[in-house]
Amino acid sequence: MAEKSYLIEELHPLEIYGANNVYLDKIKHIYPKLRLIARGNEIKAIGEENEVDIVMKKIDQFVHLISKGRELNDSLLGEVFGKESINSDDMPNMNGMLNHNIDTDNNTILLGNNGKPIKARTANQIKLVKEIDKNDIVFALGPAGTGKTYTAVAVAVRALKNKEIKRIILTRPAVEAGESLGFLPGDLKEKIDPYLRPLYDALDDMIPPDKLKLYLENRTIEVAPLAFMRGRTLDNCFVILDEAQNTTDNQIKMFLTRMGPSAKLIITGDMSQVDLPAKQTSGLLKATRILERIKGISMVVLNVDDVVRHRLVKDIIKAYDSPSDDKQHHREDHS
Repeated sequence: MAEKSYLIEELHPLEIYGANNVYLDKIKHIYPKLRLIARGNEIKAIGEENEVDIVMKKIDQFVHLISKGRELNDSLLGEVFGKESINSDDMPNMNGMLNHNIDTDNNTILLGNNGKPIKARTANQIKLVKEIDKNDIVFALGPAGTGKTYTAVAVAVRALKNKEIKRIILTRPAVEAGESLGFLPGDLKEKIDPYLRPLYDALDDMIPPDKLKLYLENRTIEVAPLAFMRGRTLDNCFVILDEAQNTTDNQIKMFLTRMGPSAKLIITGDMSQVDLPAKQTSGLLKATRILERIKGISMVVLNVDDVVRHRLVKDIIKAYDSPSDDKQHHREDHS
């Protein structure tokens, strides 16, 4: 009787085990004479020495291929562990588990930290993911809390994990939303970071802290104000422009024309939350009007039904969007 362990490094264990341990269960089924025990990032095999050695080598190959960007699916499992085993009639059913794009049952985009599924949770979020897959420029428009930015970042992180792109660039116009941050102490980065905090928050859910720190340091992921995009060619990357309602006409034109041959641009915005000075018109409004008929550019509109924050957020948005209520209160104030 032999006992050996395999330590999964760099990847999250659920990227190997699959949702609900479905791939781990498949491997166990292939080797019924072995005891396969998974605790965190360690897989332990107990059984005859020859069979233990074989399964350890195959698990190592399986992990190596996934770390190099291969898709976690039945085909890869069959390639490594033997197709005749995967096709057995009494194997666990794999229908509806994770695929490259989006899970048809639970709409999982990717597994985040601690194996948390990052999902498209509404019909329009699902549509947004599909449109990003099909088009090179996508506008995601809608009120606060509809998951525009979060969903876009999730798709970008998935592409990075799948080695489809080399970089993610997240950008926002540094427009003050009613408060002034210019007086704050610190260098330029420390002054700008408060504007970009929502983008960091999304990344924190999807990438382990150590890996995210490395990605930010080596610029695999770049979070920067929109002004830093001027003069650049953005290629082989996902670029997300957030809060685009706060861009001027010249700014959004500048951003769109930075696009390299192998880039995808996602522009998110909420026309009800424009923080530009009163005399400036949002560039997002004109961009959506003049670009909507161009092939390869898609517009996805989310609404109050897509709000995934606290249940009261929907009611708050409806209250602010109701002109009749506003007029009624105005009459009462002057009665």
